[in-house]
Amino acid sequence: MALVYYILVSLVYLVAIPFLLYLSFKRKYIHSIPSRFFLVNNPRFENADIWFHACSLGEVASLEPLIERLESKKTDISVITQTGFEKAKEIRGANIRYLPFEIFLPFWIVKHRVLVVTEAELWPMLFAVAKYKKIKTILINARISDNSYRGYKRFAWFYRWIFSNIDVVFAQSEVDKTRLEELGAKSVKIGGNIKTYKKPEVSKEYKKPKKRVIVLASTHEGEEEIVLQNLKLLGDDMLIVVPRHPERFLAVDKLLKRFSNSKNLSFSKLSESKSLKTDVVLCDMMGELVNLYAICDIVVLCGSFRDGIGGHNPLEPAFFRKKIVSGKYIFNQKVLFDMVENVEICEAKELGSLDFELLKNSKIKKTEQLEELLKEIKG
Repeated sequence: MALVYYILVSLVYLVAIPFLLYLSFKRKYIHSIPSRFFLVNNPRFENADIWFHACSLGEVASLEPLIERLESKKTDISVITQTGFEKAKEIRGANIRYLPFEIFLPFWIVKHRVLVVTEAELWPMLFAVAKYKKIKTILINARISDNSYRGYKRFAWFYRWIFSNIDVVFAQSEVDKTRLEELGAKSVKIGGNIKTYKKPEVSKEYKKPKKRVIVLASTHEGEEEIVLQNLKLLGDDMLIVVPRHPERFLAVDKLLKRFSNSKNLSFSKLSESKSLKTDVVLCDMMGELVNLYAICDIVVLCGSFRDGIGGHNPLEPAFFRKKIVSGKYIFNQKVLFDMVENVEICEAKELGSLDFELLKNSKIKKTEQLEELLKEIKG
């Protein structure tokens, strides 16, 4: 099976080379694609005890409490995205690499004692090669959303092969455990969501405006228009818009300028003003969302008002006991939403009729314990 898969992905890689070269010039991929697909500045690890693999910023951040508790002097971390790479650089003592594409892994992976992989990073060669090299493999924070479940079942034979190379799986919920076992996962335990282990840390303290502050958090393309058309702002409200992806800052800037002019509202960009003074603020800086959660009153959690994205993490604003409003498309974050009390779920068209003053502040129901997971990693 491994040989057939390797030949197939090698052929796909050869066909995709021109497209990959084109994408490598785009700012979003300028480091990740050369490193992952051409091994530019991407040497092998140096035999650390534990190797963690995560996809992007959120997954890397969720690993920090685990790494801190393990107290390892040297930890290897591989990532997929540039934002994940930048976040991993903040972890003391970590060696960081981009995970190479599948065809390079048999020659790139060195011997570790244990490999810990987050969520849905089910790269077949990653686990197959780790198994061959007698590395203990652990999948943590594993989940299968309602929308993804049918697709997984359709290729159940393929996932059974992948899971045959994974020693232990920590599922987020009982439902995830059942689904994973149906796909061939073994030694499945319920570990909750590791994102609940880490309390968000404020890196900059903004002065709380005297206005009511509403944050549109992690907006995606098309969502700003939908929400702005339906959201009813009062005269003393401040609106802060935080796009999910930095490459959209310019487009959202133009949109918010038009919106502000039509409503006779003052507008500023956080990167220029460095403070919160205008009626409408575009957060065009990475890493500021937690700081804004700390001083806001209401969070409209986006990625949920259009089908296809699946929502975003409600735990961070819940840590700060903020009022949270979300759209109904939260299929990728269902487990996290189940862990938070007092989240208002509505459609975009219902935003205008919401009385924010009647909403209750959110809070996290419980925090899962790390001990069993730490014990498994330590062996």
